[in-house]
Amino acid sequence: MSNEIKMYGMTQEQIRSQYMNTFSAEAVGLEMVVAGILSDVQELSSWSNSNERVRQQLNIAKFILFRIMDEKTAEPA
Repeated sequence: MSNEIKMYGMTQEQIRSQYMNTFSAEAVGLEMVVAGILSDVQELSSWSNSNERVRQQLNIAKFILFRIMDEKTAEPA
């Protein structure tokens, strides 16, 4: 199993296609996509045996946040 699969439960390319490059992301922004993931994590955390999925979803949210930060620092001043 690849490190990406262990870390996120999917590849980085799948994160981009399923979360970042979607109509929803275009409509509401990546910040709201992250907020939605965090809401899902809240729900998941109440289930037993969900620790691994919670960890992966938090890593996906961090991946997206880091991309947002990268884009903002890459923008010309």
